[in-house]
Amino acid sequence: MRDNLSASSRVDAAEAGSELECLPYSVQHDNEGVCLLVKMGPHRILLDCGFEDISSLAKGLTKSGLGTNSPLPADLVLISHAHPDHSKGLLALHKAFPKLPIYGSEVTSKLLPLNWLDEDPEKISQFCHALPLRSPIELQDGLVAELFPAGHLPGAVAILLTYTTKQRTYKLLYTGDFFLSNSRLVEGLRLEELRGLDLDVLIIEGSYGTSRHPHRRNQENQLAERINRAIADHCSVILPTPALGLGQELLMLLRSHHHFTGRDLDIWVDGAVATGCDAYLELLPHLPPSVQNFARHQPLFWDERVRPRVRRLQPEHRSTVGKSPCIVLTDSTSDLGKHCQLDTGPWLILLPEKIDIKVNKEYLAPTTVESYLLAQHSDGPGTTQLIHNLRPQHVIFVHGSPAYLADLTSLEELQNRYHVHSPAADTLVELPIGDTFLQPAAPETNYEGELTELGTVITITLPNVITADPRWRQFADTGLIEARWQGEELVLRGLSQRELLNQNSDRYTWTDVDCCGTCRHQRGQRCWNPASPLYNFKVTLEGYCPAFEGLSNPES
Repeated sequence: MRDNLSASSRVDAAEAGSELECLPYSVQHDNEGVCLLVKMGPHRILLDCGFEDISSLAKGLTKSGLGTNSPLPADLVLISHAHPDHSKGLLALHKAFPKLPIYGSEVTSKLLPLNWLDEDPEKISQFCHALPLRSPIELQDGLVAELFPAGHLPGAVAILLTYTTKQRTYKLLYTGDFFLSNSRLVEGLRLEELRGLDLDVLIIEGSYGTSRHPHRRNQENQLAERINRAIADHCSVILPTPALGLGQELLMLLRSHHHFTGRDLDIWVDGAVATGCDAYLELLPHLPPSVQNFARHQPLFWDERVRPRVRRLQPEHRSTVGKSPCIVLTDSTSDLGKHCQLDTGPWLILLPEKIDIKVNKEYLAPTTVESYLLAQHSDGPGTTQLIHNLRPQHVIFVHGSPAYLADLTSLEELQNRYHVHSPAADTLVELPIGDTFLQPAAPETNYEGELTELGTVITITLPNVITADPRWRQFADTGLIEARWQGEELVLRGLSQRELLNQNSDRYTWTDVDCCGTCRHQRGQRCWNPASPLYNFKVTLEGYCPAFEGLSNPES
């Protein structure tokens, strides 16, 4: 995706000598993480370091125009939070350039070692210098940094950089990953703390593009209800999660939701997720008052006295886990086969949306794979709400798929008010302040079609260029759509296999029909019967083949 800075603005900036520039080394959330180099006058600030191979940091400086004679790739590093996609390259960076100062919040400095569990924590816990929250700190001559809690994860911060010259003051805010809503263990970003900053540049994440989410509490209730139904159907549940953040949020949800409080149920926590829980316990004074109050009456995580029981999964427990309904929280990178053994289950594997977790095609025990939404980032309305509250001259979108970032940059409400950029990696963004700016046309995301009424049927025809968008495959997965009115507009939404399987309405009840939807070999939306011509293929619910075998117990 090309940066939206117009050619005329680039010329103006080159002639005037822009005080503000940004070189993104990496802007996506897939694999490589986020790493940005910002220039404010003579100062070079590295924002996050979310990739392990840091060789591009030194190589990219010369060709970008931001290079200097300094032996360091930047003057200082500021870290938004401790998730690997923002911080996993820090240890390699510190080892390569031990004199390069690295700063973050106090909580982040304590959570960072969880990215390198195979290293001696005593050797890596000191390289990140802790900065206080909401306190301007002059890190270099004329350069001041101030950290504001950003939600999303304990210790996550939005970073305000202020650079002052004799002529004027420049302000840049980097949100990192932010969340406006309160979650179980983190309070959301407070808009009132950031209003009136008179920002010049806002660098903001676009993880969810323009999509709109239900309220956080509704998401939690939907997930809790699905787990509750699984347990009631004598099914055990596996929740693979990253080591930090989501796993601890899920554990607090399971401990405090009315579906599970007082229930005779074991919750097992495995691997790095358990290590993350231990780290949270060390940070209790930094967690919200409601969490601290909870911890005064009962243990925050490990508790075998109060139901549901929360236990660390030890090797001696593995032979019994899954013999009766239970819940397992484990690493997103772990082999789930070690839980789905013979004589256990059936298992429901619940995968979080937007997190790539590998699941085997088949396990020794019966398994069903579904996904759920428990957002850790703000949705589209939350993103635009933050932008409109801050009213910067320039908005730079990072951290999201190209399609989602294109959706954001093409919003007319943003195009008409701000200088919008969505640069690719290694694309220098010059940020002229106060200069005349010609905003280019928004990327084309609308598709013209035709509507035909034929008796009782309405046909909508769209050009096939729409299928070039990577989201089309998911939209057209089943060939079925749902339509609803939104004001004066009709919104179309594709129905997924999972939704059809879980439909409660009579429209999609397949229990009385011999089809893939009721075949015992259909798992994870694929056929696993070697005798079937559909073996290893994705199937639709209404599909049928001669190798059909009905479910012995449809209610399960």
